[in-house]
Amino acid sequence: MGDTARWEGALRAVPGVLRADLWPGRRDPLPRHRYLGRLAHGHVVLFCVVVGVWNANLYESSVQPVTGAVSLLVVVQSAASVLALVRPAAALWVSVAALTLLAALTSSVFGAAWPWSAPGIALHTLVLLLLALRVRPAASVAALGASLLTGFGVAVPHHVPGPHTLAQGAVAFALAVVLGTSLRATRVSRSRLVEQEELTAGERARRALLEERGRIARELHDVVAHHMSVISIQAQVAPHLVADPSPELRENLAGIRQNAVDALTELRRVLGVLRGDGDPGDAAAGVRHAPQPTLDRLDELLANVRAAGLDVTAGTRGTPRPLSPGTELSAYRIVQEALSNAVRHAPGARVSVSVHHHPAGLTVRVANTAASRPAGRVPAGPAGLAGEPGHGLLGMRERTAMLGGELAVGPTSDGGWEVTAVLPADAPGPGPASTKDGS
Repeated sequence: MGDTARWEGALRAVPGVLRADLWPGRRDPLPRHRYLGRLAHGHVVLFCVVVGVWNANLYESSVQPVTGAVSLLVVVQSAASVLALVRPAAALWVSVAALTLLAALTSSVFGAAWPWSAPGIALHTLVLLLLALRVRPAASVAALGASLLTGFGVAVPHHVPGPHTLAQGAVAFALAVVLGTSLRATRVSRSRLVEQEELTAGERARRALLEERGRIARELHDVVAHHMSVISIQAQVAPHLVADPSPELRENLAGIRQNAVDALTELRRVLGVLRGDGDPGDAAAGVRHAPQPTLDRLDELLANVRAAGLDVTAGTRGTPRPLSPGTELSAYRIVQEALSNAVRHAPGARVSVSVHHHPAGLTVRVANTAASRPAGRVPAGPAGLAGEPGHGLLGMRERTAMLGGELAVGPTSDGGWEVTAVLPADAPGPGPASTKDGS
């Protein structure tokens, strides 16, 4: 039933295909070649001129006297092949009409040029080839049928004893349609493959973005849940710190605690699924429940990197001051991702890590020199180097944009790479963040 319905639908679509592809007013220029440009178009025009002159000489030697109508039709048939470069459907009907009228006007000549001359076959074959390259197979088959009817429709009424060129023309026309349809199918398949690859690349980039945002959400879930739990506990303990709390105070504190508990419940309900609990692909389940790192653990991270064989120097400027947990976590992860990229892509390089505390916030800079040896396949490294796998620059941009900061990445003058992130002390509300990308 399914195949029958599909065939019926395809048959019902044929008239629409023929109207759309074989309508004379349809304009479909032959595209330029990627490497040769318009050279192929010039060859087509030259072919039409040469074969048109051959066709005129053939009729002049076979038909005596040559009428003006025959000469005009010879020119029209050559022009139709040139017209096929821009309007293949119109060129088809002009060439078919020229073939029909030439056969009718030369019906008294029963020679090798009946019903079609060899140059006429070559010109019409070119028209069918150019048409089949740009229309759907159903339209190409219909054009082939119309071309063959041209010969039979003229030869049969005139009772020609031997239509010498009818079989040769039919073979040439059929080969042109088959070749053009095959080339078109190859081109369409290649175009669809390119489109699919672009869609796949876009989907892969979106998936990577969503994975990185999910990773950030998992980390912030722990931070926010901790603070909400503290608010709930403080609201519960506060009445016991006052000698004689009023009923209004108890009621307000109870409301604060209840709101904190409700918010914490909703937070766990919405974001808890992002933690990936129970995922068999997690290598270490305990890492999911470990406290989120801050800049206080930066020395531990640098020690792990040095253990992996990377020469790292670190420096801190300014007076450290308390920052929001999100800023501390993002700064740590940015340094972690930058060091991980240096281990992968710049083996043997020297890396410098700089943390600058200033009134506006925090500036983190990680720069490495050029690699001293070719980058190969790098193992995962010591625990804590890469942490949970991220997406490199994508993760850095997402974290910086989340805090309303700025990120600049790009090569250095000595062939190395540099990552600089400016994170504000107080993260603004949701909104677009300016990101500078030097890559």
